[in-house]
Amino acid sequence: MTPTEDAPDEDGGGYDVDDWSRLKAFTGAVATLDDVQAKRAVFALAETDDPRVIQMELPQPVIWWEADGEQAAVAVQAETHLGPDGEEMEVLGLILPDGGGAVALLEDVDLVDDTDPVWRRLVAEAVDMDAAGD
Repeated sequence: MTPTEDAPDEDGGGYDVDDWSRLKAFTGAVATLDDVQAKRAVFALAETDDPRVIQMELPQPVIWWEADGEQAAVAVQAETHLGPDGEEMEVLGLILPDGGGAVALLEDVDLVDDTDPVWRRLVAEAVDMDAAGD
């Protein structure tokens, strides 16, 4: 899964541990390319079968386990798709603390709540790194 800059973050900026819930979730339909281009959704998958929305509370804080280690994010989109081999893929659209977007498999994240100390620490570290880069 690859990052995308198209994310449904209403002001183009990031979030911190206190204001993440303002992020707009994309729910009720499977996203199209038009939704991504309009920044209503993080991703749209083509060439898959039986796309469906995953019923879950969104936005949802998560800890994403990616190649560089654990990272805080907020899931704003959740879909399931069947790949060409018939295997089910549960896919999440994530917003990172710096406002960027990413796509991850549900199996690569831990669902947490905003009181989780690890999630809070990871968000704070990301915010501090983003501020230091300005």
